[in-house]
Amino acid sequence: MANLNHLLLFILFLLLSLLGKQSMADDVVVRAGIVLDLNSTKGEMAKSYILMAVSDFYAVNSNYRTRLSLFIRDSKGDVIGAACAALDLMKNENVHAIIGPQRSTEAKFVAKLGEKAHVPILSFSATSPFLSPNHNPFFIQTTQDDSAQVKALATLIQAYGWREVITINEGTDYGNDLILCLIDAFQEVDVRLPYRSVISPSPKDSDILEELNKLKAMQTRIFLVHMCASLASKFFVLVKNSGMMSEGYAWIMTQGLSSSLDTIDSKVLDSMQGVLGIRPYIQISKGLEDFERRWKTNLTSGKTNYKTFGLNLFGLQAYDSIWALAMAVEKAKIENSSFSKQNASESKVDLAAIGVSEIGLRLLNTIASTRFQGLSGDFYLVKGQLKASTFEIFNVIGQTKRIIGYWNTKKGLSKEVDDICTIAHSKSKDNLKQPVWPGDTTNQPKKLRIGVPARDGFNEFIKVKWCPRTNKPNISGFSIDVFLAVLDMLPFPLPHEFVPYVTKNGQSAGTYDELLYQIKLKKLDAVVGDTTIVANRSLYVDFTLPYSESGVSMVVLMKDNEKKNIWIFLKPLSWELWLAIGAASIFTGLVTWVLEHHVNTKFRGPPDQQIGTIFLFSFATLTSSYREKVVNNLSRFVLIIWAFMVLILTQSYTASLASMLTVQQLKPEFVDVKEIKRNDYFVGYHNDSFVRELLIKQLNIDESKLKPYRTPEEYDEALSNGTHNGGVAAIFDEIPYIKLFLSKYGSRYAMVGPIYKTDGFGFAFPRGSPLVSYISRAVLNVTEDTDKMTGIMRKYFETQTTCVDGSAEISTDSPSLGVYSFGGLFIIAVVASMFSLLIHVVRFLHFHWPTSNIVPPEGSFWLKLIELVKHFDQKDQCSYPFRKNESSLYPKISPDGFGASASIDDKQKHSRTSSEGADNVATDDDDEIL
Repeated sequence: MANLNHLLLFILFLLLSLLGKQSMADDVVVRAGIVLDLNSTKGEMAKSYILMAVSDFYAVNSNYRTRLSLFIRDSKGDVIGAACAALDLMKNENVHAIIGPQRSTEAKFVAKLGEKAHVPILSFSATSPFLSPNHNPFFIQTTQDDSAQVKALATLIQAYGWREVITINEGTDYGNDLILCLIDAFQEVDVRLPYRSVISPSPKDSDILEELNKLKAMQTRIFLVHMCASLASKFFVLVKNSGMMSEGYAWIMTQGLSSSLDTIDSKVLDSMQGVLGIRPYIQISKGLEDFERRWKTNLTSGKTNYKTFGLNLFGLQAYDSIWALAMAVEKAKIENSSFSKQNASESKVDLAAIGVSEIGLRLLNTIASTRFQGLSGDFYLVKGQLKASTFEIFNVIGQTKRIIGYWNTKKGLSKEVDDICTIAHSKSKDNLKQPVWPGDTTNQPKKLRIGVPARDGFNEFIKVKWCPRTNKPNISGFSIDVFLAVLDMLPFPLPHEFVPYVTKNGQSAGTYDELLYQIKLKKLDAVVGDTTIVANRSLYVDFTLPYSESGVSMVVLMKDNEKKNIWIFLKPLSWELWLAIGAASIFTGLVTWVLEHHVNTKFRGPPDQQIGTIFLFSFATLTSSYREKVVNNLSRFVLIIWAFMVLILTQSYTASLASMLTVQQLKPEFVDVKEIKRNDYFVGYHNDSFVRELLIKQLNIDESKLKPYRTPEEYDEALSNGTHNGGVAAIFDEIPYIKLFLSKYGSRYAMVGPIYKTDGFGFAFPRGSPLVSYISRAVLNVTEDTDKMTGIMRKYFETQTTCVDGSAEISTDSPSLGVYSFGGLFIIAVVASMFSLLIHVVRFLHFHWPTSNIVPPEGSFWLKLIELVKHFDQKDQCSYPFRKNESSLYPKISPDGFGASASIDDKQKHSRTSSEGADNVATDDDDEIL
C-alpha cells in the first residue's frame, strides 16, 4: 500500500513537470541587453540589482506570458566600448531593449544606435540634461537628470546668504553639462560664479594640489563639487591635506556624487566631515525594507562581490528599470519578438548590418506610459524622463549622512518631508536643521570679512576699541550702525565679521585707498566706514549708493570786524532807493502845497517861505513831525497813502540795519581759495583721505603748503594759530567732517567757499559683486526712513547743529534794498497824488474859468492862463477857514450897502490887509475844505 502511494505521487509530480515545461515552452521570450562597466564598483553593484530585479519580478508575476532574457556586456568604461557592446547586442543578439550604459558620454552614442535600430535605451545613471528624449526619441532616462537639482542647489545657497560660489567639476560632458544649467539657476537668485575649476578625469595628485592652492588664495570659500565618486575619493583626501576642510569653508556635493557615497571608502568619508549633499529622497516602504534585508543577506552569503552594505540610488533605479521593462513587455502583448535584418554581415560592428526591431516602437510607447511604485519611489515618466521628486539635504558626520532638511518645488525648504507648517517656496535656513560645518563647528562658514578703518579722530563715524581681556576689537560708530540697519533690510542673512585695518601694534595700516585695495587683493570681502565714493577708487571696487551728504568744502577762522563802516546807516537801502524816496518826498510836498496853497494860510507867504515850507513839509512827513496842518480832504488822502508808504520803508530800513549791525560783527579771514593761493598760505586737510589729491590736482595748491591733521582738536589748534604761527589759513575736508567739527567749535569757525562735488560715503565691495545691488536698495530704504536715520544721528551727533553754506551766512556784502522791492508802493503813492491833484484842478477850473472881465474875451489863451494863475495865488475867500477868519476882522455890511460895488482900490486894500493879517489868523481848528 505504501509503495502504491509513492508511485501515485511520482506520477503526479511527473505530470506537473510536463505541464510546467509545456507552459514555459508557450512563454514569449523578449531579449534585452545590459551594458555596464563591470570593472567599476557602480557597474558591479548595478549588475547585482538587475539580476535580483528579474528574479523578484517573475517570482511575483509568475503568471505572465512574457519573459525577459538578459544579455550582459562590458563597456570597459569608455564610449567606444559601450558602442561596440550595444552594437553587438543589437546585431548578434537581436535585443529589443538595452539597460544602460552608465555614463552620459556613453549614452549619447548608444542612444543614436537605438534610434537607428528602433531599440529603446533605458539609462538609470546617465544624468546629463542634454540627453533629451526630444533629440533622442528612443532614449529613456529612468533617473532624474541633473537639471532637476539646480533649483534645489540654488535655494540652498540662497538660504545661507552666500552670494558667490566656486564650482569644481570633472572635465567631462557629465561635469560640464550641469555647470551650464547652474549658471542660469544661480543668475535667477543673484549668486555669482567668480571662478570655475575643472579637474581632469584622471589627474595627478600634483595637478589637484596646484588647483587647490589656487582656490585657497581666492576670496570665496564656498565650493560646489560635481564629479564622479572615483575622482571625488582622491580629491577630498587632498582637500583635507591642504587644510581646506577646516572652519571657514563650505563644501556642497551634487546629486550624482551624493548618491554614490555608499561606494566610497570610509577613509575618504573621514576627509569629508561637514560636507553638505543633496540627493533624491527615497521613501521607506515595506518592499524596500524587505529588499534591503535580502540584499544584505546576499552580501554576507557571498553571492555577490559587492562589499558595501548600504542601498544605492542608482542600483534601486536599475532595479526599477528592469521592472518597468518587464511590465511593458507584458502590457504590449508581444506574440513574436522578431528583428528584421536589412543587410547581412558577419562583422559584429557593422553599422549597416543593424536590423530593426519590429516591436521596438510599441515597446517604447508602452514603457513611456508605465507607472508603478518602485523601490526608488514613484516610477513616472514625463516626456521620456523620470519626474522630479523631493530632494533630501544631508550633512556628512562620521560615517553617516545626517538629514538636515528637504526641498521640493512646492514647499521649498523644510525640516521634515511632510512638514505642513512650512510656507510655500521657503528659502530660509531656519527651515533646515543646524549642520556641522568643516572644522567641527556650527558657525556658518564664509562670513564676509569686512575691513574697517582704524584711526584717531572723528570717532563718531568709526571707533575701534580693543578689549584688554580678549584682545578682540569692539567696533562702533555712525557708519557701523547704518550698515547694520542696512543688513536688517536685506531679504537674506549676511554673516560677517569686522576686521580693523591695523598693524600688529594696533596702529592704522595705511590710507583709505590702501584699505580699499585690499578688496582687489582678495584679502577683504568689503569695506565699511567713512569711505568716500570717488572715481579712481571705482577702478578696483564697486560702491553702493551713498548714505551721507556729499562734497568737500573749506573751513576758516572767524574774526571780529574791527573796521566799522561809518556810512553803514546808508547801506540798508540802495542809492537808487534813497533817490527815489527823496524824489517821492518832494513830489508829495509839492502836491500838498498845490492842494493847500489857496485855502491854508500855513502854505502862503513870500515865495522863499513857500519853497521852504514845501521842502520842510516833504521831509518832515518821513518822521511824522510836521507842524503844518492840512485842511483839504484831498491833501489828507495823499498824506495817508504817503504815511503808509513811509511806515513800510522805515520798518524795512530798521530791520536791514539791525541785521547788518549784528551779523557783521564776525567775518571770515578768507572766503576764497584764490586769496590763499595768492598769498602762499598753508592749507590743512584730513590725513589719509583723498582730499590731498583734490587739493593738488584740482585746486593746484603747492604740495609743500599742505599739512595733514587727524582730529577736530588738531583742526582747532591749527586754525587758531594761523598760517604765520605754525598753523594753517584754512582746512579742506568733507562736509560730514566739517559739520561735526563746527558742532564743537562752530562759534569760532565757518564753512565758506564753493562745495567741490563728491558722492558721499558708501560701502565698498568687489567689482561685479551681486551684493552691491541688494545693499544699495537697502541703503535707499534706510536713508529714506527719517525716524531711523534721525535716531542714528542723534546717537553720535547729538550736539550737532545745522550748518549751511558759510558764504551765505557770514557775507560782509549783504544786499541793499532796492527800488524794485518797493515799486508797488511808489506806484500807489504817485497814482493817489495824481488823482487828488486832478480832482483839485478840475474843481478849480470849474469855479474860475473863464477868467474875470479884466481880460477881454477875445484875449489870448496865455493871458487867460496868467490871469488863472493869479487867481490860484490869491486866497479863496469862499473857503470856510477864510470866511471864518474874516468875519472876525470886518463889520457886518448894512442892508443899505448890500449889493454896492467896491472900488478896485478898496478891493486891493482889503486884499493887502487880509494878506498882511494872515499870520494873525488862528488855523488850529478842524475846518475842512474840499
